[in-house]
Amino acid sequence: MDAVFKALADASRRRLLDRLNARNGQTLLELTEGLGMSRQAVSKHLAVLEAANLVSAVRHGREKLHYLNPVPIHDIADRWIGRYERGRLSVLAHLKQSLEATPMSKPEFVYVTYIQTTPDKLYQALTDPELIKIYMGGTGPESTWEVGSPVRWKSFPDGEFEELGQRVLEAEPGKRLSFSWHTLQPMHRELFDSDEAFAEALKERSRVTFEIEPAEVAVLGVKLTIIHDLFDSPDSKMLEGTSGGWIMILSALKTFLEGGKLVADQ
Repeated sequence: MDAVFKALADASRRRLLDRLNARNGQTLLELTEGLGMSRQAVSKHLAVLEAANLVSAVRHGREKLHYLNPVPIHDIADRWIGRYERGRLSVLAHLKQSLEATPMSKPEFVYVTYIQTTPDKLYQALTDPELIKIYMGGTGPESTWEVGSPVRWKSFPDGEFEELGQRVLEAEPGKRLSFSWHTLQPMHRELFDSDEAFAEALKERSRVTFEIEPAEVAVLGVKLTIIHDLFDSPDSKMLEGTSGGWIMILSALKTFLEGGKLVADQ
């Protein structure tokens, strides 16, 4: 957290975060425009933000795109707000809303977190049904995790696992896990103005990928990057709905693997 507070203390770095909050997935050149700073200066600021895990960078072809990563800010809220004022959930809700209110210009969700565990244990936590049940509150996926096999999903703790057309795309233990995502469900109809708009949205399919690698600094443990992409548009209702959910899941996963108490256990 020292690195996060240090990174946020600089006004120029806060401006870069504001720009990514306004339009996520920008290149270095795009971020430099209109700032009155050289590309070299912006690059140095981005390096500090990346080291603090406030910004994540993903290569798309020859381009390197930068994304706002609010997970560390969520962790700060959990430590400095949740511990002392658990009843005032509106504070955390406001923080979350401020980070996610502006639609992303590029239709994908990219977040990074560091977990003090091993790649194998992290992969196990992503695929073992008994472990998933703990940090996802009785919901989540179930699969044999072989490429091509179905990924059934339970949406409610007292519900059943459903076949929603999801399939395992990649499964490399300790390194990478990817599967197709389900379409919108009947419960989401109320989010649309017409049956036609809902029918069009039902055509959208997306993909979730977990990339696991050793952290750049050994003491940080394992670097986990989650990418939810292939959305049709930045206004995707599925993108809007899953973004907040992934933040909470990543936070709970990190707490679980690092031996902390989950909210439901407290």
